[in-house]
Amino acid sequence: MRASAEAVFRWHALPGALEKLTPPWESVELIDQADGIRDGGRVTLRIRMGPFQIRWVAEHRDYIENRRFCDVQVEGPFAKWEHTHLFEPAGPSACYLEDRIEYALPMGRTGSIFFGAFTRRKLERLFAYRHRVTFDATAAPRIGDN
Repeated sequence: MRASAEAVFRWHALPGALEKLTPPWESVELIDQADGIRDGGRVTLRIRMGPFQIRWVAEHRDYIENRRFCDVQVEGPFAKWEHTHLFEPAGPSACYLEDRIEYALPMGRTGSIFFGAFTRRKLERLFAYRHRVTFDATAAPRIGDN
């Protein structure tokens, strides 16, 4: 990213950041968000999948200001979901943003067989979108940029 780790982290903590990070093709509605990205903060989403609606509740943990936070599913579509957001400095006005996702699909091996490839593609597309949005929102202009 062409912004400091602190700037990119602060952007993620802003009200409305989650909505901006949600791709327009996803049918996701923010129901509630309490206490931000600090430990104990919670987000409740409603996800529409065809005729079905799924409630997804995630709790924030492992907060280290300007460096990391995690969201862990406490209710939702996955058997396990842990998403760690890492912000690593790469000089005074640049950083690496890394999303580490540990997840398991419901129904064990059967769920992986039927939904594994679909889920991987969907997550790759989602995070490519999120990184583009974050880059555009936080990029510090450089000399010669138009």
